Amino acid sequence: MAKPASPRPRRRRRMENFRKVRSEEAPAGGGAEGGGPGSSPFADLAPGAVHMRVKEGSKIRNLLAFATASMAQPATRAIVFSGCGRATTKTVTCAEILKRRLAGLHQVTRLRYRSVREVWQSVPPEPTPDHPPGEPPASLSVLKNVPALAILLSKDALDPRQPGYQPPDPHPGPSSQLAAPTLKRSLGEPATGEGSAKRSQPEPGAAHEDRTA
Repeated sequence: MAKPASPRPRRRRRMENFRKVRSEEAPAGGGAEGGGPGSSPFADLAPGAVHMRVKEGSKIRNLLAFATASMAQPATRAIVFSGCGRATTKTVTCAEILKRRLAGLHQVTRLRYRSVREVWQSVPPEPTPDHPPGEPPASLSVLKNVPALAILLSKDALDPRQPGYQPPDPHPGPSSQLAAPTLKRSLGEPATGEGSAKRSQPEPGAAHEDRTA
């Protein structure tokens, strides 16, 4: 008895034949774990709080220049750095540098997940007799859950009992960062008057001549 023919496996499209066209945040349900575009995990933000959206291609110096100028104004009491995916590292870097520049900032960190929809489009093959040019490219939509990080820095005191709270650094400011290199240079440099004292000592040959004279 002949065995029944097994079904032919479906051909899967290889992702190397696709290129990503765009990436956008997909709307999801509210709450601490979801939230659509523009939603904030901090419900009780101070009025006039600045929201910095950090992206993968953002320049840290541009973000910090605007953040420092905004926090220098007395009316601005809080700032939020938020980023998702590969931008989470830059989000942490911006917050840490700003904490060194401005003393006494209270911090609350929130981690959640966001839904990101990536749209991919097939790369048209080279025209051949079997594949004439002019065929419309195929599109593919991929829904991904990526980690998202939001860091709140506030001039005003926050509730220390809430998750992710960090008190102000007891030794903030760039002065503590610059003290170490200065100390290292001072250890390698001669003390005040040491160089002149060494230059004032006579050379061995000259000292021998003085003793024999």
